[in-house]
Amino acid sequence: MEEAVQHKEIIFRFHSEIFDQEIEEVLWAIEVDHAEDLYKIDSLPFYVPLIATNDIVRAVYHADEKHLVYKETVSPSGNSTLHVVVTDDNTPIEDIRNKFAPYGCVTEKLNEHYFAMEIPATADYSPIKDLLDELEEQEIIEYAEPSLSEMHRDQTSF
Repeated sequence: MEEAVQHKEIIFRFHSEIFDQEIEEVLWAIEVDHAEDLYKIDSLPFYVPLIATNDIVRAVYHADEKHLVYKETVSPSGNSTLHVVVTDDNTPIEDIRNKFAPYGCVTEKLNEHYFAMEIPATADYSPIKDLLDELEEQEIIEYAEPSLSEMHRDQTSF
């Protein structure tokens, strides 16, 4: 019988330029190496920059907080995380999210105007970026690339 995957919560703290304050977000992770305090991120960040699903991070347990606390990224996954705000009230957020599904992008909605999107390491970012730019030019969305992998960055720099 296989053992069930045990998810752990990791606290990420960072200064947000957008909100001009310290932010805390908790992400799910799977333990990779207990002795080395290594965990694989298993949730899509809504706010945390420079982190994507499947990244391997080091997190240390803090007894006073009763949680693991992020220390460093050990091995990036190659996935990218984008944050998208739907600015057009006449466009349902599901319509926008569905446009990215054919590219293998996973999205997670926070509310009716905001979602996080994962660009898999295996995806070609160029057509995704073109679609994002087109929707932004049409004033339907605004987006940020807080965790764009080196490979995805290279696919759009000409």
